[in-house]
Amino acid sequence: MPATYDFLIVGSGLYGAVFAQQAFEAGKKCLVLERRPHLGGNLYTQRVEGVEVHRYGAHIFHTNNESIWRYVNRFAAFNRFVNMPVANYKGEIYNLPFNMNTFNRMWGVVTPAQAQEEIERQRKESFTDAPQNLEQTAINLVGSDIYKKLIKGYTEKQWGRPCTELPPGIIRRLPVRFTYDNNYFNAAFQGIPVDGYTSMIEKMLCGVDVVFNEDYLKNREKYSKLAPIAIYSGPIDEYFGYRLKPLEYRSLRFETKTLDMENYQGNALVNYTDRDTPYTRVIEHKHFNFGRQPKTVVTWEFSHEWSPGEEPYYPIEDEANLSRYGAYRELAEKEPGVIFGGRLGAYKYFDMDQVIEQALKSSFELLERY
Repeated sequence: MPATYDFLIVGSGLYGAVFAQQAFEAGKKCLVLERRPHLGGNLYTQRVEGVEVHRYGAHIFHTNNESIWRYVNRFAAFNRFVNMPVANYKGEIYNLPFNMNTFNRMWGVVTPAQAQEEIERQRKESFTDAPQNLEQTAINLVGSDIYKKLIKGYTEKQWGRPCTELPPGIIRRLPVRFTYDNNYFNAAFQGIPVDGYTSMIEKMLCGVDVVFNEDYLKNREKYSKLAPIAIYSGPIDEYFGYRLKPLEYRSLRFETKTLDMENYQGNALVNYTDRDTPYTRVIEHKHFNFGRQPKTVVTWEFSHEWSPGEEPYYPIEDEANLSRYGAYRELAEKEPGVIFGGRLGAYKYFDMDQVIEQALKSSFELLERY
């Protein structure tokens, strides 16, 4: 069978969609294969009762890269949503990220100096030089009270491991501020597509051939003949048949309900930080777009251990997994005509703007050569 496309793109998530858009814009013919029955991968949004529902968890776009912001605005009008989640610890409500509102609720302090003094007092009681795990790092950062109420339970539910067995890097993503600022992200540009992420991906792939419900790995020989280059954004270990044993991931389960009420929890995201509550967070989707629909759509999110055949969401980037990924990466570099990318192809927790940057870089390099 003669090649009929310039690029075969496996996956219609953000990495695959950006690459396809750039290649098509450069005059290349692309075929996108999507294993699911819809576009967008985990970005997929679906309109229910007038509400754009994030079917695979909350996605808030944020970036400090102005060129990336200009790029996504070519395909969607973004609203002014600012991520200000709250934490529920056994009925006590705290602002996230950790800021003066959090410290005031926790200790009754009013000034930054008072908050810093209390944190410093707690840090001294349990300070660890050269922390080796998440627990030690968190206590060094914000003290024992916040760690016990707002970090420990949520994190152990999310990752399925004691905090003493988790790497320090996870907690370093959390901002700590001594201002009354509830904005979670330190980003100059932030928002959510008014018409949902699916509409944005549709516009990116305008003019590109897409096949749904098609598993490339089950029909690899057939599809590899259609194009000289494949762009693969699925799990790198699955591509190689788990020959070096599977990498580890965390997966998610969602329970979504349409409720006959206007407002369920008053915020888009509420994290449940105690260990006994089985879910990690509750998402009320209408608040992403300041909705006033008479009904609301709510999702309860549960984290669990991944096994082959399930959808992987979060790479577990500990020493053992990163070593195994390195071995898979060596196999990938020897694989002719295949480029690996995206969160699963690179086994790395990327934010959306980082995925776009990676896809733009890959497309620029390849389009210069072909």
